[in-house]
Amino acid sequence: MSTANSDALSRALPLIERLVGFDTESSKSNLPLIEFVENYLGEFNVPFVRVPNADGNKAALFATVGPMHDGGIVLSGHSDVVPVAGQSWSSDPFVMRRDGTRLYGRGTCDMKGFDAICLAMVPEFLRAGLNRPVHLLFSYDEEVTCEGPLDTIRRFGADLPRPGAVIVGEPTNMQVADTHKSVSTYHTHVRGHEAHSSKPFLGVSAVHVACELVAELTRIGEDFARAGDPSGRFEPAYSTVHVGTIAGGTARNILAKDCKFHWEFRGLPGVPLRAALERFEAHVETVRATRLKDFPDTFIATKIEVEVPGLASDPGSAAETLALRLTRSNKTIAVPFATEGGQFQSAGIPTIVCGPGNVNQAHQPDEFIEIAEVEKCIGFLRALAQTLS
Repeated sequence: MSTANSDALSRALPLIERLVGFDTESSKSNLPLIEFVENYLGEFNVPFVRVPNADGNKAALFATVGPMHDGGIVLSGHSDVVPVAGQSWSSDPFVMRRDGTRLYGRGTCDMKGFDAICLAMVPEFLRAGLNRPVHLLFSYDEEVTCEGPLDTIRRFGADLPRPGAVIVGEPTNMQVADTHKSVSTYHTHVRGHEAHSSKPFLGVSAVHVACELVAELTRIGEDFARAGDPSGRFEPAYSTVHVGTIAGGTARNILAKDCKFHWEFRGLPGVPLRAALERFEAHVETVRATRLKDFPDTFIATKIEVEVPGLASDPGSAAETLALRLTRSNKTIAVPFATEGGQFQSAGIPTIVCGPGNVNQAHQPDEFIEIAEVEKCIGFLRALAQTLS
């Protein structure tokens, strides 16, 4: 290991440990972590802007190293992590543990490791004499809505510099991912009409109706599977429909008054976000007209919870060209998980996903990142500094 790499690693490891130490599950505030990052950046006189959410209990942070003008590169990472409840951890998930070549702890892989590496590289970015800026964007709520960077994105080109490209540091083993699916999530509530189960014609069971709707979602998913993936790049090679939870009813011998279920659609790039919902609602209209028509107190209501745009492949874009040069690669990959990348691309900013760690370790008990991945990311960011200088 070179002396420069050793110095950067010695800065990165304590920062990973510190960031992991903040319990920033998406249901909780990330403000203590943001305040720590602000204090750290303040030590280097790096300017930053805090962008709070509407409730004021969370915030994104946008910092700029180098000249304050358009055309820079955003290094984007989220500060929130998924819950640890119900998982069997070998040690405290919010205390980083080093074991051989691995760093264990919630967020080491997804994705406080990347955030910490970016912070560790700030001294080198400053020494590089950048001609184009490096922006650090730490967002919130990526694990639940991917809406954390939106308020910051809206300010690009207004009171914040408009970047020329975005690199989202989600775990890809430092391979360049240029595309991923969208995610749309829904909550459907079926209201039935209660009656004694011995005379089902006197009412309508919300559970039975919900099961019919779930069966229709299965058929819709099968149709998407048959349509396949024209690009041949995704695993699985089609858009998917999934029902995650269902609950309803009062007792075995009562026609259920209520039943609710959560479901999602993960669409290939280019497939409309609401493609599954539109087909589902068409079937719902048929059910209303047949199964519910004699019971005016019944209803079927679907609420859109989250809509995360996919990331479409954009061959030759500024982001792809830069990332391939930095990784010394000539090919890109597709990833099955969603990121905030689509939000940036939707705003017209070239975006790719490239970060340290293996996504197979994300969201797992005993989540970890290999130190070798940290070192690869350090090399990547060092090459970025040289390119922008």
